[in-house]
Order: sequence, then structure tokens, then C-alpha cells
Amino acid sequence: MAGGSGRAAAPMEPEVAKRLFLEGATLVILDVPEGTEFGIDYESWRVGPRFRGVKMIPPGVHYVHCSAAEPSQAGPRTGLFLSLAPRGLVMLRWDKDQERLERPSTPQAQLDALRAGLPRLDAHLGPYPHATLKKWVALTSLLSQAQVEQLQPLSGHICSFPEVLPVLPLASTQDRARHNLPPWGTECKTYQEGLARLPQMRVRAGTEIRFSPLPRRLYPEGASPAEVTRHMLDLSYALEAVLSRRYPADPQGLLAELQFAFVCFLIGNVYDAFEHWKQLLNLLCRAEDAMTKFPDLYSSLISVLYHQLNEIPADFFVDIVSQDNFLTSTLQVFFSYICSPTVDRALKRKAEKFKGHLTKKFKWDFEEEPEDCAPVVVELPEGVVPE
Repeated sequence: MAGGSGRAAAPMEPEVAKRLFLEGATLVILDVPEGTEFGIDYESWRVGPRFRGVKMIPPGVHYVHCSAAEPSQAGPRTGLFLSLAPRGLVMLRWDKDQERLERPSTPQAQLDALRAGLPRLDAHLGPYPHATLKKWVALTSLLSQAQVEQLQPLSGHICSFPEVLPVLPLASTQDRARHNLPPWGTECKTYQEGLARLPQMRVRAGTEIRFSPLPRRLYPEGASPAEVTRHMLDLSYALEAVLSRRYPADPQGLLAELQFAFVCFLIGNVYDAFEHWKQLLNLLCRAEDAMTKFPDLYSSLISVLYHQLNEIPADFFVDIVSQDNFLTSTLQVFFSYICSPTVDRALKRKAEKFKGHLTKKFKWDFEEEPEDCAPVVVELPEGVVPE
């Protein structure tokens, strides 16, 4: 990329280059300080003094992200999703106070003048990293502009660290006295007392990703004990509650949300997005009745997971994904449920191929019975005969 880190880009096929030159969008980015880490979709660079943006961008949804240059390392990553039209032109500008890219309101006349001056800017525009386009398309195959607008924060910015504010104003001694707290500087007698003195924080309004709220109660109101047990084992009721509330017309929208969460975590470094991805995946994989009711949804889920798991580095599983053995145990339940005789045959075959792929690639064993599905052995007192 022009003005970037100096890393050579993979050569682009002539026909692809010609098509992107004619149909690709252009992203003009102004005032980015030298040394800032800038990225679009799957690639990132350290920008140099001549950097003014990216050209030949395939139309569609893209994620632009950056990290301010710090003395020893990059700062927190911030990003925003953009939906680019064929031959589209978008201008972003670096906000030095917020240390992030902003999309200013640009009059059409200014955009027309900018477009007319693109030939002079061409030497300062880096080509889109086409070598990783297939990976990006695979990770965002279900994401549309409307879904991005529904999910992204109202601020439009996604930050790797949440912006938080204190729940209570405790800046002064008077503030702390009103809430029966000791003045700042008072010695803590215990570790617990020190924790209790820390201010409670809340996420700044408008900066949170607007994921679907997941139901806390997994069974219908008034359910009998037997029904509660059934709904705790089969999460179909909870899954359909989410679908009916957020995606009543198109259940595939939930998979687009799964993709959005994964991209925000993998590329945006948002850990809360990973937690939501885990919760959604758990909900989908433990919904036995839903697998019969929504075969197309689950066929698409397998495709989505195939591409997501292929893009996670191998050592990543050691640190995060394999924590508490979440992924393997969840998929183990999924594969056991999908063996039900009521599940679509084509879906079963696809699931078997997926299981074989995971077993070969990651050496995961899905044949053992999941611990939470194993029968409970009850020890009876001596002399007691079961009925």
C-alpha cells in the first residue's frame, strides 16, 4: 500500500484489476498521522507520510479499522463498517482528539470536486488487498448494509475497549460522603474493602453494539417442572423467542449477527463480541427441535462455522476458544442432536462432513457422549429397592 509498511502486495490478475479499476469504490482518508496502524477488512499496515486512502475496493460491506501510534505499541483498535457502492467514493478524516476515523458530512459538490481530483491522488492510494478478499467475503456472506446498521453502535464506532462512565459521581470528598464512602486516600483494611471502593462503571450510551438480547428464562411462563427440564435441555423455545423478536421474517438474520459478532472479535478485538458469539452458538447448537423445523438455517450455520473456524489461528484455541472446552462440548451436543430421525437427510450428510473436517483438522473427538448428556447415576441406600 502506498505510504504503508512497505510490505509487497500480492499481484492481482489483469482482468480482476481492470474490473476493480472500473467498478471498484475509493476510500479517501485525510490527516492520518504517520505510523498509525490502518486496516481494511482482513489486512492492516503502518501508514507512511504519503498515505491518502484505498482504491479499487470491491462493492459491498467492509470494515475499516485503525490504532493510534503509541511509543511502544499500537493503541486500542477502533473501526467502522462501510457499505460501498460500485464506483462509490467515501471520505474519512482522522480525529486527533478521539484518535479514530470519522465520516464527516460531505456536500455533494465537495465529493464531485474530490472525484475530479482522484487522478492526482492516485499515487497516494493503495490498492485493496484482493488476495484476502475471498476470506472476507466468506466471513461476511450474510451481512447486508441494513443488518450492519441494525447491529452497530449508534455512534457508528466499534472500539476494542468499551467506553465507560462511573455510575455515581464520586470525584470529590463530598460526593463520597453522600454515598457513605470514605474519602479518597483512606487506607483499606482488607482486599474486599478495596474492591468495594472501586467505582461502578457503565458503558457510555450509544457506544454498545446492539446485539439481540438473549432470554434469561429458557422456558415459557407457567411451565411445569417436567417442561422446565425439557426446555433446559432443548433450547428451541429460547431460540425461537429470539427469532420471533428480532428476525421474524428471516431466521438467517441471526446467522448474520453471528458473523457480525465474529468479525468484531477476530478483527475488531472486541472481547464482548466473542462472548455474544459463544452465547448465540450455544443457543443454536442445543436446540434439538429447531433443527427439524429450520433445516435451511442449520445448513447455513454449518457453512458459517466452517469458514469461521478455518480463519482462527491454531494457537488461538489454546488461549480462548478451548477455554472450559466450550467449543468442542457445544459442537458435540450439536452433532448428537442432529442425528435425530426427524432431521433432514441432506442436513445430516452436511453435518457428518463438517464433523469429519473438524476431526481431521483439529483432532477433536466427537464420538464420546457429552458430559451434560450422560445419564445421572443415583446411589441408593443399602436395602432400598427402586420402584
